[in-house]
Amino acid sequence: MASRASRGRKQAKKGVQLTLMVVGGSGTGRTTFVNTLVDQPLLTHRSSALLTDPTNPHSPLDPSAVRQVAEQAHVEQPIRIKPVTVELEEDGVRIALTIVDTPGFGDGVDNEYAFGEILAYLERQYDDILAEESRIKRNPRFRDNRVHALLYFIAPTGHALREIDIELMKRLSPRVNVIPIMEDIEYYGIPVYNFPYDDEEDDEETIADNSELRALLPFAIVGSEEEIMINGEPVRGRRYPWGVVEVDNPQHSDFTRLRSALLMSHLTDLKEITHDFLYENYRTEKLSRSVTGTDVDSSILPEDMANQSVRLKEEQLRREEEKLRDIELKVQREIQLKRQELLAKEDSLKVLEARLVCADLILALEQCHAQGMLYRWTGGCNAEKKALGACLRKERIDRTTRNREAAKERTAKKQAVWAELEKGE
Repeated sequence: MASRASRGRKQAKKGVQLTLMVVGGSGTGRTTFVNTLVDQPLLTHRSSALLTDPTNPHSPLDPSAVRQVAEQAHVEQPIRIKPVTVELEEDGVRIALTIVDTPGFGDGVDNEYAFGEILAYLERQYDDILAEESRIKRNPRFRDNRVHALLYFIAPTGHALREIDIELMKRLSPRVNVIPIMEDIEYYGIPVYNFPYDDEEDDEETIADNSELRALLPFAIVGSEEEIMINGEPVRGRRYPWGVVEVDNPQHSDFTRLRSALLMSHLTDLKEITHDFLYENYRTEKLSRSVTGTDVDSSILPEDMANQSVRLKEEQLRREEEKLRDIELKVQREIQLKRQELLAKEDSLKVLEARLVCADLILALEQCHAQGMLYRWTGGCNAEKKALGACLRKERIDRTTRNREAAKERTAKKQAVWAELEKGE
């Protein structure tokens, strides 16, 4: 794991993409947190969406509209997956942040469909990457939409996690970095993203930061889209009868630490774990199913899974090397064919040149004959006559050589055909 400073230098060179999925039931503060995170009204609250629904015949100020919102507040809504992208800048680094919202989660009695929809969305992004990696010619405009972290907002009710909370995090943790908001997770043994570090490889600053963030798990977040005047200064916060809770005050909320971890200090770590661990495990399972035609046993140890992944990678590399060898042989055959065509054209040109020379000599002899010099065997005519004889002899020899080579080639083709027929028998 690189230090925070080195990660920052790498990110500053070019903009980075980060995808966060937010999951939580109605009233858990999911929408408010996102709007506070990006400091703009990126997501719409459910009540506002109902009031501004174009199919709603009532005016937002009409009491009938308010009554309709109250009546529909408890109505079960199917889960929807809604990605939205916003451009941010943190310490000079441009971040293309995609928020994947999941309105409707937790509103039903049976949440099996919601679990399946979220898991299917996560795996579709992995499938897109796997398909792109399998292409010989990559798409330069391909966009990686893998989810790098899932922020799960737990309803602050009761003294223990609900069954839906435990089930969701256990199902999704093999596919995405799960970061819980507002509950005690360690008791349940759920493998969430716990800000890992290495005592031997990481620097002291990274170890200290990760230790502090790990101690904050699960994060207790307060979000607010409104500003309150405190001592003449506008502060994001919430006013209660007993006082004011400030969003950006570390003593009141873990919001600033979580925001810094997501958008700055641990952005690269989340992306690396997503690619090197979560995606590779999914890729191994997917390739294993495609090879064996069966599902992968979930009881396989991580070490065995890693060894299997290495074997599958080696097999894929071997197949790719075979493809490259086939392509190389094909190119060599095409080059050889082109060379033979060029040599044949060169021979044809030589024949034409020889014929032109012979034609010139014949023309010279005709001129000698016309002048009555041929029968006197003058030196000039004798020279042309000798040259013509040599030219004709050379052409005759070349023709004989070409005929022999053509006969040999026909014989070789016949022998190859007979050999193939004998193999077939």
